[in-house]
Amino acid sequence: MKRIVILGAGESGAGAAVLAKKEGFDVFVSDMSGIKDKYKAMLDSHGIEWEEGRHTEEKILDADEIIKSPGIPNDAPMVVKCAAKGIHIISEIEFAGRYTDSKMICITGSNGKTTTTSLIYHIFKSAGYDAGLAGNIGNSLALQVAEDPHEYYIIELSSFQLDNMYDFRANIAILLNITPDHLDRYGNCMQNYVDAKMRILQNQTGEDSFIYWNDDPVIARELEKYDIKAIRYPFSELKEKGSIGYIEEGQYKIEKPTPFNMEQEELSLTGKHNIYNSLAAGIASNVAGIRKEFIRKSLSDFPGVEHRLEKVAKVGGVQYVNDSKATNVDACWYALESMKTPVVLILGGKDKGNDYNAIKDLVKEKCAGLVYLGADNSKLHAFFDGMGIPVRDTHSMRDCVQACYEMARPGDTVLLSPCCASFDLFKNMEDRGEQFKTLVRGL
Repeated sequence: MKRIVILGAGESGAGAAVLAKKEGFDVFVSDMSGIKDKYKAMLDSHGIEWEEGRHTEEKILDADEIIKSPGIPNDAPMVVKCAAKGIHIISEIEFAGRYTDSKMICITGSNGKTTTTSLIYHIFKSAGYDAGLAGNIGNSLALQVAEDPHEYYIIELSSFQLDNMYDFRANIAILLNITPDHLDRYGNCMQNYVDAKMRILQNQTGEDSFIYWNDDPVIARELEKYDIKAIRYPFSELKEKGSIGYIEEGQYKIEKPTPFNMEQEELSLTGKHNIYNSLAAGIASNVAGIRKEFIRKSLSDFPGVEHRLEKVAKVGGVQYVNDSKATNVDACWYALESMKTPVVLILGGKDKGNDYNAIKDLVKEKCAGLVYLGADNSKLHAFFDGMGIPVRDTHSMRDCVQACYEMARPGDTVLLSPCCASFDLFKNMEDRGEQFKTLVRGL
């Protein structure tokens, strides 16, 4: 019996363990941190051995294959030891793909992944398709394959998940954009990160589809290096050479494979970045054969994604917006670009090698104040303090919201769009957003 060891017992790790057990493997799960009670119960109910708070080497290094959770870096000591011993290391998505023939609609990019993935899922479900939501959002793909299989899977893929995927094939691959992010995980080398994103194309055939943003300079450069067999469906904001999805004279238009159009003002998502997300989602749904009326209705009634430009409340004439998902500089750029009123911007957290020059002009143009929120705000002070905009320094969400309340004037927008990861002061991005919403509603 082949032995599979799973490192990390979160959503992906626990799901992979259940599928491995079902497929007859000898399974062991090891997590250096504590395991949540719901995942312990899941593992116990399937008779799967697990440990937490440690890695027992003799139980791990005798594995035939390792499934690594995406949050664990490749330079983690146990991962390095497994690699040195020549044990094949894969992702949960790679493993799950071996045991299903379902159609895979896969979405990656530095920004817009969650919104686009959620919108595609909304369209598929509204059209009555049997679809599962997986990857960075939804339930573990492996768990669904094991216990709740679907005809289609809509999968949000991070660069970390793509790193350990080899034979997995996306029937529809969507590449939204590539801008600097997670460079701390890629040796501060942009090309390493770019290479990870481009892995979404591997194994595609002439029967598959590749949807991508035609205006992205990094994508344009990289595509020249690849022999792409899939049918290309490029999109752009305007009708550029070769784009089959675009906006023209207030109309949202898709040319192929079936012509489709609707009024731009009918789209539920607003802002330039969401035009791209809506085009990518519409093309994917069109390629999958979903009828026009379902695409049109879903593009117009999609409620949006939590923690992404989420309007929280209006207090004293000030609109508070939660964009906690903006964990890199370009995501913040898109948020600022969509703002129509003076902004008090909340920045800060765990810096990932950020270059704030990308938002400098927008900060000058749109911001009436800056509130720093982090354990160490020195890099923010060094970059922004000389711009002549009022700043406040805070180290907790309570102090941050209070500072915003004092700084903002009626007609302003307070925007939590931090550019940074959340792990210095919060459990995760969701925790940061939830604390913000709770404190705003208490004002």
